[in-house]
Amino acid sequence: MRKSLILAALVLMSAGCFAQKNPLVKKAKNYAMAETPDFSAARSAIEEAIAAEPTAETYYWAGMIGYQEVTQENYNQMMGKGVNQAKAGLAVEESYNYWLKADELAMTPTLDKKGREVVDTKTRNNISKKMLEYYKNQELVKYGIYLNEQKDYAGAYNAFKLHIAIPDMAMMQNEKMQKEMPRDTIYEQYKYYAAIFAVQSEMHEEAVALLEEMKHGEYEPISVNQFLYQEYVALKDTAKFVATLQDAVVRFPQEPWFLQNLINYYIFSGQEATAIEYLGQAIEREPNVAQYHLIKGNLDENQGHYDEALKDFAEALRCDPTLADAEAGKGRVYYNQAVKLNEAAATISDNKEYKKALDEMNEVFRKSLPFFEKAHEMAPEERSYLQTLKALYYRFGMTDKFEEASEKLNNL
Repeated sequence: MRKSLILAALVLMSAGCFAQKNPLVKKAKNYAMAETPDFSAARSAIEEAIAAEPTAETYYWAGMIGYQEVTQENYNQMMGKGVNQAKAGLAVEESYNYWLKADELAMTPTLDKKGREVVDTKTRNNISKKMLEYYKNQELVKYGIYLNEQKDYAGAYNAFKLHIAIPDMAMMQNEKMQKEMPRDTIYEQYKYYAAIFAVQSEMHEEAVALLEEMKHGEYEPISVNQFLYQEYVALKDTAKFVATLQDAVVRFPQEPWFLQNLINYYIFSGQEATAIEYLGQAIEREPNVAQYHLIKGNLDENQGHYDEALKDFAEALRCDPTLADAEAGKGRVYYNQAVKLNEAAATISDNKEYKKALDEMNEVFRKSLPFFEKAHEMAPEERSYLQTLKALYYRFGMTDKFEEASEKLNNL
């Protein structure tokens, strides 16, 4: 008896105040609201009712079947019987979609008996109350969490997206309802989750739409902008991902991730001069990061700024005295300069001038030698250092050193 009373109360609370003209609607209602509901039979009856009379009222009651099933599942949970979240969630989405159609039809003007255009505000008001109930009870959030646990990320995205869409519905735009649906931190958190689910399911356009809405907000702004950059990369939208990084570099100067990715883009797209400019910003913010100086040294060398490159490598070693690449970088600056002198010498026809050019070239080659030796000492497993040393030892007739380097290379 107690169970019957509770269920009867729930039914009365959820039923609304329509008088059904369509007997199929009444039949569906009776199945759904019986003490032992038959939701399958209710749905069959309501499908027939919709086919016969696709009115706002019929769609409203179609939504009420799902609503009643959710009510039943919540009652089961309250009574300690557990909840079938999959069933409840599907019922929520079903009723949600039926009510959207009902509202559309309710707000489509029709002519009354006097020939005046009217809309069905009564149906809209009933639907809006149910939508508010779903929102406040977080029925779609619960379903989204369940789907995420099942690794159905697309489904989880849809559930959360439906939830956060409720406050923006036309039917919800009155002051009283809006106060009950504040755009607070929890709202932003759910929007963020929806975006992450879209990312996980590779729904890039959907993820971008949500992340763009959030990128200037206060909720997880760094993470939001990182995801937004990655989604534009996935979409191969270079202009947008570069703009995202450029904006984030200014907004989040404390977060090197954005600046590092922007520098990498300019390096790999062949825009080394621009990369050097941004590296200058990175060094200004974090002057003791050895890698910044090392990369800038490599780029300055590529640009032919040899003196600047040597300073960069020296700064890298100041920050990290164990950085073998910086020692090798200094050696490489001299080595490559010597290669260019050798190429220039080949064009000289005067023997005296040619010999002078060769002496100058060898002197520059000799300047590179101690740096590569130091780099090899710091990183003995690095083949490139040994290969350069072997070439230098051969050039200067250092037979023992040459054979030692050859043996080491063979054993690597």
